[in-house]
Amino acid sequence: MCGFVGFVSKDQNKKKIIKDMADIIVHRGPDSDGYYVNDKVALGFRRLSIIDLEGGTQPILNEKQDKVIVFNGEIYNYKEIKEDLLQKGHKFSTESDTEVILHGYEEYSEKILDKLRGMFAFVIYDIKNNSIFGARDFYGIKPMYYYKDKNSFMFGSEIKSFLGHPGFKKELNRDMLKQYLTFQYSVGEDTFFKNVYKLRPGHYFKYKDGNLKIKKYYEIDLTSDNSKSLDEWKDIIRKELNESIKYHKVSDVEVGSFLSSGVDSSIIATLSNVDKTFTVGYDNKKYSEIDYAKDLSEKIGVKNISKKITKSEYFDKFSMIQYYMDEPLADPSAAALYFVANTASKHVKVALSGEGADEIFGGYNIYHEPYSVSWYYKIPYFIRRGIGILAYPFRNYTGFNFLVRRSKKLEDRYVGNAFIFDPRDSMKILNYKTSKDDFRTLTRPYYEKAKNLDEVGKMQYIDFNFWLIGDILLKADKMSMANSLEVRVPFLDRELISNVIGIPSEYKIVGNETKYAFRQVCKETLEDKVANKKKLGFPVPIREWIKEEDTYNEIYKLFSESSEFFKVDKILKLLEEHKKGKRDNSRKIWTIYTFLIWYQEYFVKR
Repeated sequence: MCGFVGFVSKDQNKKKIIKDMADIIVHRGPDSDGYYVNDKVALGFRRLSIIDLEGGTQPILNEKQDKVIVFNGEIYNYKEIKEDLLQKGHKFSTESDTEVILHGYEEYSEKILDKLRGMFAFVIYDIKNNSIFGARDFYGIKPMYYYKDKNSFMFGSEIKSFLGHPGFKKELNRDMLKQYLTFQYSVGEDTFFKNVYKLRPGHYFKYKDGNLKIKKYYEIDLTSDNSKSLDEWKDIIRKELNESIKYHKVSDVEVGSFLSSGVDSSIIATLSNVDKTFTVGYDNKKYSEIDYAKDLSEKIGVKNISKKITKSEYFDKFSMIQYYMDEPLADPSAAALYFVANTASKHVKVALSGEGADEIFGGYNIYHEPYSVSWYYKIPYFIRRGIGILAYPFRNYTGFNFLVRRSKKLEDRYVGNAFIFDPRDSMKILNYKTSKDDFRTLTRPYYEKAKNLDEVGKMQYIDFNFWLIGDILLKADKMSMANSLEVRVPFLDRELISNVIGIPSEYKIVGNETKYAFRQVCKETLEDKVANKKKLGFPVPIREWIKEEDTYNEIYKLFSESSEFFKVDKILKLLEEHKKGKRDNSRKIWTIYTFLIWYQEYFVKR
C-alpha cells in the first residue's frame, strides 16, 4: 500500500518538484521513496512495505528499460499471474506484485486488468512511445486523481500532492456544493477543485501528446440468478468468503482486523484467524461497540485493542481529518475510522475490514422497504403523489418524511444511504446560484442501466456506483493511509462478487431481515444475537454533541462567518431548532460544518 504522483512537463527542475509532491503524501508510504525523471515525465512514489520488503521499491522498470510503473494497492493472485508470465519468457528482478502488473501489461496490454484480483491504482509510462496508461480497480477501493488544463497534466493518489507543483492552480469549484449538500460527499468525476477529476472505478486512461482518452473496462451485473436454491447460495457464499479471506491475508507483515458490533466485521475477524482486533467507542454506551468487541474477541481467542474517543479528541482532530480526506466528507463515522486506524497502526501494518457486504448481500435497512411497506404501494400512484405534495411542507417532522418519500418513484428519491438536503432546500440556504443540476442528472443514467432490476437491485446498483465509492471506500482509504495503515476489504473481491452477486432479492430480504442468505451462513459460526444484529453503521454521538454548549457555540461562530457560501440566518435557524429539540437537524448541520472546516483547511490556512 503506497502513494504515487506524476506529471508531464518540460520543466528543468522536475526532480525537486516531484519530490515536493511526493513528500506531501509521505503518510501513504513512510518506509521509502523513489523517483523516475526524464526530459518529459516525472514519477514519484512513497512506499509502505507489505510484500517483498527488501525488493519492492518503486518505480520499477522492465528488463528492456522502456516501461516504468508506479502502483498503489495489492494484487492477491500475483503469484499465479507471474507463473503464466514466466512461461511466456518474462524475466523478473523482484518478488513484488508491482512488477507482475508491469510485465502483464507488456504481454496483454489493457487486458491485464481482467486478470487482476485485488485493489489497485497504477500508472505505466512507455518511455519509447512517450505515452501513459493508468487504471483504477473495479470498485474504487484505491483512489486516482488527475489534473488537466491547457498547460499541465498531473496524476496521483491524493489531490493534495498537486499542491507541490508550481503549475497547479488551486481554485474552488463552487458548483460542487449543491450536490454535496444532497449526497454529503463529492459525487461524480468532478471534484471541489477546478480541473481536478477522479478516475472512476473500473476505468483506465491513455495519455499521449496532450490527448487524454478514458474508457470503462468493468461493469457490475446485478441480474438475479433464479436457478439456485437458498442452500446452494449459502454454499457459494461460504466457499467464496473463506477463499477471499485467505487471499486477503497474503502479506509479509502481520495482519489484524477492525471489529465493530456488526455481523460483517465479526465474521471476518472470526474466520481470518488474526491475532489482534481493533475497536473504538465512546463513554456513552448507546454509541459504543467496545464491550461487544471485547466479548467476541475473547470467545475467538484474539486480543482486542480498543480506544474510547472523547468529544474533545474528535473535534481537535476533525480539521486535520478533512485535510487528509482531500474533499469534504460529512459522514461522522469517517473521523471514528481515523481513530480506529490510528489505534491499529501502532500494532500492525495491515488490517481487514468489512466494507462492501451491505452492497453485495443487501444489508442496508432501507432495502426491506419494497417488502415491508408494500401495502402503501397498493394506493394508486396519483393519490400517493397528492399526499406527498400536501406532506412536503412538514417533511422534517416525524412521519411526514415517509409520506413524501413514498410519493415519489425510486429514481426521484434514492441516491444512496444519505440524502441530506432536498435540492430545493439546498438552494434556499446557498448564497449564490449554481449551474449544477440536481441529483437526478447524475443518477438518471444509472437507473436507466438498472431498469430491468427490481427495486432492491436498483438500490444496490446506485449504492455500488455512488455511496460505496464516494463515502465508504473513500474514508476507508484516506483514514487508514493517514495513519500509514493498509486496509483490505475481503467482501470487495472480484471473484467473490462475480459468484455471489446474482443472489435473488427474495434471499437477500426476508421480512424485516436484511442480507438474509449471508446471515444464515454467519449463524453457522457466530451466535444468533450477532448474526441477526440490525445494521448500525458506525455510530457517533453527533446529535447530542451539537446540543452541548461548547460545541454549539463553536458551530454558531463558524456558521455566522459563512456568508460567502450560505444564507447565515437560514443555517443558524437549523442550528437553533436542533439545540431546542424542535427537529433533528444534526445531519444537515454536520454537512454544512464539515464543508466549512474543509474549506478553511484548503483555502484559508493553506
